[in-house]
Amino acid sequence: MDPYRLGLVSPRIHYFQLVARLGSVRQTAQVLNVAPSSISRLIKALEDEIGTPLFERVRQRLKLTSAGELLLYHAKVSTSELGRAWSEINDLRGLNRGGVSVTVVESVARGLMPTALKAFWERHPLITVDVRVAGSQQACDAVAEGDCQLALAFDVQVPRSVRKIAAAMLPLGVVAHPESRFAGRKELKLFDLSGERVILSDGSLALGLPVEEAISRSIIDLTRRSRTNSIGLMIELAKLNLGTVLQTRIGVEAEVADGTLIFVPLHDAKIPPRRLM
Repeated sequence: MDPYRLGLVSPRIHYFQLVARLGSVRQTAQVLNVAPSSISRLIKALEDEIGTPLFERVRQRLKLTSAGELLLYHAKVSTSELGRAWSEINDLRGLNRGGVSVTVVESVARGLMPTALKAFWERHPLITVDVRVAGSQQACDAVAEGDCQLALAFDVQVPRSVRKIAAAMLPLGVVAHPESRFAGRKELKLFDLSGERVILSDGSLALGLPVEEAISRSIIDLTRRSRTNSIGLMIELAKLNLGTVLQTRIGVEAEVADGTLIFVPLHDAKIPPRRLM
């Protein structure tokens, strides 16, 4: 579709291009079915704004000045690029080809994204998906700042400029070795962790501060063995039976499925569920 009809090109530039092509205000007016005076006013307003004449009259025809030729060249390039953009957007809307960028937290990158991408590419094999890993707030801010189109993050304040599409509440739980004393339990309370060597998220992860605050308010005797911003490291330490990890199930689905680790949900008022959005 014509970029002008889409409203992507201003009337002044559109009229200017037609006058340049036809060499006559009157002929342009006939083509557009508007009064010649309307076109003359728009061209004059454009010249006034630019600060230099765009046309000169030569033998009853309008000829572009050097400034006019320069403007026409760039106007044609811009109009062509807008037309190409519209065509590519149509392809993207039809999901024929195109790309999307996504920023996610590490646990989502480990857990949900591979399966989600597999299902997506089975339906839309020509769409490229760029995935970046960041903290929860950074992921949300990336959408607000235009660095990506989508984000998956935990427990963030969503800016007004960002639309929240969906959210799910996920219980926090214990991720531990199959030989842990928690094996076989259906659920746990925070006091059940008394005496455990725990591996915690640090403050750069959305989970870190709420968990540490909950532990500090309790009278439970917990030994912090490690604090890290790496979900991958936490999982590897749990697999070696070097401590108990407090996490959601997101990011450990594969290990739980193959029996390498167990996940037991925590149902305790001191530690509310996490919101993935």
